[in-house]
Amino acid sequence: MQDFRDKTAVITGAASGIGLALALRAAREGMRLVLADIEGEKLKAAAATLGVAAERLSLHTLDVSRDEDIANMADEAFRRFGEVHLVCNNAGVGLTRVTWEHSLKDWEWVLGVNLWSVIHGIRHFVPRMLKQSGDSHIVNTASVAGLLSTPGMAAYNVSKHGVVTLSETLYSELAALKSGVGVSVLCPAWVPTAIHESDRNRQDRYGTPDEASAVSRAYEERMGQAVKSGRKTADDMADAVFEAVKENRFYVIPHRKINNAVQLHMDDIMQQRNPTPLE
Repeated sequence: MQDFRDKTAVITGAASGIGLALALRAAREGMRLVLADIEGEKLKAAAATLGVAAERLSLHTLDVSRDEDIANMADEAFRRFGEVHLVCNNAGVGLTRVTWEHSLKDWEWVLGVNLWSVIHGIRHFVPRMLKQSGDSHIVNTASVAGLLSTPGMAAYNVSKHGVVTLSETLYSELAALKSGVGVSVLCPAWVPTAIHESDRNRQDRYGTPDEASAVSRAYEERMGQAVKSGRKTADDMADAVFEAVKENRFYVIPHRKINNAVQLHMDDIMQQRNPTPLE
């Protein structure tokens, strides 16, 4: 998709971080915007900075882990704007624990927001996008945690590996149809967002996390420092996404220094070695 002007973009997790950066870039491209986030007031404040006229903007306070919330947003997007051309399934949360300290609710929360939200987005947008004329595109936000397996992040890793393989499968299916719907998967490394503070938005039905052990706390501190020290920004991620959409390129891996770790992981698999431990 080369021309974004007067096309419609749907972005989840749009109140902050990469989602807001995607919304800012889409606004600069002259797109109509359907924006969603669980933080409604923060979403309104963010939207006010975009310079998008009210008739070209649709805001949704919702829980992306709920299928009915995504279904309602999709219905409204198509009802109001007729067609949807870019869907960024971007909302995500982070949790740091050693694997055996993840509670059942921890697993349900992380998988619900990070993986099921993408599943919901695909189910409710792709069938209608396939009926449209012209090109459209799905962008699913995964992570380098979908390509590697960093210790202390089991639920997060599982969710992001799921997003990667889901996206790869979707890409192959749509390519076989020779459809006009493209697919990209965004796999960032450390970006200074607030993902390490995701508990602030943990839905009540998932309860509160158990107190972390000393081992898990050490991983939490390490992750928080890594996020804060990220040198590439959310704006860099948005620019990389739009470049990939223009090129109809599937893999979007802005942190190219991660390539060596990914190659090592692939070599472990091909040579049937035990996994090389990650720091």
